Amino acid sequence: MIPMQRVVRRGALVALSGLSLAGCSDFLTVSNPNVINASAIDPVNDAATLAASAQQNFAVAHGWYAMYQSWMVGETLVAETFPTRNEYGRREVLNTNGSHNTDVWQPISVALSSASAVLNLTLPTPTSNLSYARAAAFKGLSFVYMAESFCVGVSNGGGLLTTAQMLDSAVTSFAQAISVGTANASADGIQLANIARVGLARAQLQAGRTAEAIAAARAVPAGFVFNIGTIDDPAQRTRLGNRLWQFTLDRGSITVAPAYRIANDPRIRFRSPAQHNLAPQDPASGPFFIQDKYPAFNTPLRLASKLEADYIEAEATGTAAQLAFIGARRTANNQPAYAGAETATAVLTEFLEQKGRDFYLEAKRMGDSRRRPANVLNLPVPGAPYFKAGFAQIGNQTCWPLPLQETDNNLNIPRT
Repeated sequence: MIPMQRVVRRGALVALSGLSLAGCSDFLTVSNPNVINASAIDPVNDAATLAASAQQNFAVAHGWYAMYQSWMVGETLVAETFPTRNEYGRREVLNTNGSHNTDVWQPISVALSSASAVLNLTLPTPTSNLSYARAAAFKGLSFVYMAESFCVGVSNGGGLLTTAQMLDSAVTSFAQAISVGTANASADGIQLANIARVGLARAQLQAGRTAEAIAAARAVPAGFVFNIGTIDDPAQRTRLGNRLWQFTLDRGSITVAPAYRIANDPRIRFRSPAQHNLAPQDPASGPFFIQDKYPAFNTPLRLASKLEADYIEAEATGTAAQLAFIGARRTANNQPAYAGAETATAVLTEFLEQKGRDFYLEAKRMGDSRRRPANVLNLPVPGAPYFKAGFAQIGNQTCWPLPLQETDNNLNIPRT
């Protein structure tokens, strides 16, 4: 795979400037290295750079989604005063919410559009071109994130897309990534194909196509893991660093929710107030239990894995497979054997609880909660008081609205 440092340096190429810098003799005048003349870009020769930028754009979006979804599904509490962010903890996100537009909608829209731009290029050896495989894989993931989180979606300024349409678009992109990556046959190509196989299984499960989900999940090789790389660059932490650590250390925004302060489970790593000297941005949020899964700016973030594929296969297969997988995950993490009821509902609830622990703060639980709302534990309860005074009670949102900036400026969205 392209090293993350290389991906990062090329990220600026997605937003090209049509302005050229005038020459001057004033030695105090310097050029801005972040402004790129569009005429200097050769789309064919620079396709690998553009595809790498699309991948990095998705990496940026993933960090935001992991954080904002964690508030929405109750993995963490909002430890800050911003009303826009507390809307997520209250499950009542307004379309006028500025953070919703800039932190959530824009990053996934940029990831989707930049991947689409690469796929719209005419490149040599299209059936095996690595840039196509990379762009298709991350376009598919962008559609999955949009489908799992937003009530409706939009792609590249087009009309409204239903959840089903977004998932179908993801499936199409993943199929291209698998085909092209496999035909490319390089280590990068095979890795991209496997990322796409995990994404395909996820999209098919969310769409309710269990047989297709099982087939895609089984095609993921044993031991496969793909992590989003991060680096600790003080000048670029918002784009290149680990978002969850940034908003733990620098902002004090994330406190581990009480239901996840689980002792002796290695999957839920956190530090109590007695174990650190950090403070929440909002003192009214109570004791600051910080996540310790991502303890540094350069801690990688797992994106796709055989473990996720195995969870998808077991869920799609049925109760017996879920029960067996519960036992395997409990044993692997030194937990006592499951002693609950073995009805389909009870087993699925326990199964998704084990999945929630395995993928804590990995932007997967919101999709689970929309697919299986009765079987996901610890969601903020509609109508219950918010955990902080001065805010309205918890709402009943299960998905997010499009921001007003999109609906007001997109001519393809009907005005009501």
